[in-house]
Amino acid sequence: MAFSDSGISPGKTFRLGNGGAFPRFFVEICQVLLYSSSRFYVSLPYSPCGKEASMNLTKQFFKYVSQNIFGLIGTSCYILADTYFIAQAAGTDGVTLLNLCLPMYNLIFAFGSMIGLGAATRYAILQAQGEARAQRYFSNAILCACLIAIPFMLAGAFCPGTLLQLMGGDGDIVALGLNYTRIFLLFTPFFMCNYIFSAFVRNDGDPSLAMVATLSGSLFNVVFDYIFIFPMGLGLPGAALATAISPVLSIAICSRHFFQKSNTLTFVRQAPSARLLVQSCQLGISGFVGELSSAVTTTVFNFLLLRLAGNVGVAAYGVVANFALVATAIFNGVAQGAQPLISQCYGKNEMAGAKKLLLLGCGTALALAAVLYGAVFGFTDTFVALFNSESSALMAEYAHSGMRIYFLGYFFAGCNIVAAGYLGAVNRPTEATITSVSRGVAAIVTCSLILSALFGMNGVWSAFPAAEAITLALTVFLLKRPQSVCG
Repeated sequence: MAFSDSGISPGKTFRLGNGGAFPRFFVEICQVLLYSSSRFYVSLPYSPCGKEASMNLTKQFFKYVSQNIFGLIGTSCYILADTYFIAQAAGTDGVTLLNLCLPMYNLIFAFGSMIGLGAATRYAILQAQGEARAQRYFSNAILCACLIAIPFMLAGAFCPGTLLQLMGGDGDIVALGLNYTRIFLLFTPFFMCNYIFSAFVRNDGDPSLAMVATLSGSLFNVVFDYIFIFPMGLGLPGAALATAISPVLSIAICSRHFFQKSNTLTFVRQAPSARLLVQSCQLGISGFVGELSSAVTTTVFNFLLLRLAGNVGVAAYGVVANFALVATAIFNGVAQGAQPLISQCYGKNEMAGAKKLLLLGCGTALALAAVLYGAVFGFTDTFVALFNSESSALMAEYAHSGMRIYFLGYFFAGCNIVAAGYLGAVNRPTEATITSVSRGVAAIVTCSLILSALFGMNGVWSAFPAAEAITLALTVFLLKRPQSVCG
């Protein structure tokens, strides 16, 4: 679609609040939904479980959440560091390549998240109930992750170029990214198992070690990205190698937990169990869809932007998407940090505590969204410049508008992510899946196709906040249902 067809010119920027009927309507909808959701969360039935217990739960919440946020930010920096250094080494084509690879990363992380978070949640619930069979979930998660990783490894070994072509890469991009793609796909088992180790260590009462492990892996990635790409002259394959080794280091650090007296995890010698995997995935499906949504969003946006603006548009989205990874990690940190505590409350039939954790999570998400958007709005051009090594004016223009419009969605996405995590933690997988599928697939695809046809580039950027706003309305409806909250 040409810009003349969409009614949006390449140089036209999107101004919130004064950009015509669509922007004003969108902002008004946002205000209504935020007000409605805040009224709902306040009205949730909650029975205090005693001042001392309530204060202790609040303290635990902020301990787990803060440490998990830092840990997941560290994980998201795998790709952010790649993008920065590759932008310096390979310019716009390098950023385009990384953005085409993001769906593959997202799919790997999605499987790791589904198995790891689901199994760890099931483990926490059964441990709270004193069930000995809880131990089988850790072993089964490791075994199943290794089996699921095999197709990714085979694809990396034999057809990485084909995958890049399927993602929309032209001949130059495929040639540039062939070895990069091959290397990180061959390390798929370590990416998946890193999720599992981190989730189980966190659920076994050691969130600090999980945080240290992920941050150490991230730091290694940043440092060796630079060393491998520039002093050693390995180029893009060096970046892939640094990223691939990082989860190995994180797993090694997490393994320290098994030598501590507080450890309750044991590896059970067993054959992979499809039944245990299904039971795990039922509670981890929201995490899977949450991660997969990034892959779906990236893939759909890439093809739309290739049609609207070519490789420059995809590179601009690469800037937006990389910062979005960090933003999403922050809200996943809130949801995943609260999950062990919510699951423990549910396992002990202490629903008052679980509801309080939901309130704390949503309030924290809204506060973080405000801080995040303030930073993005205030430093948009600075953030864009980090990945614009060629000083492309058109790319900067696209990314500037994209950052300011796209990140409005986190006012809604934060509450959606927390709510989906809550529903999974209290053993409501169906409703958690509905929320996750809405925001990750149905709403985002529908909104991106419709809004891009109506508003061109700015319609693509607006699809994310519109989809999250629609999902928030659905989430509020699901949470208002007594059976959805109380299980």
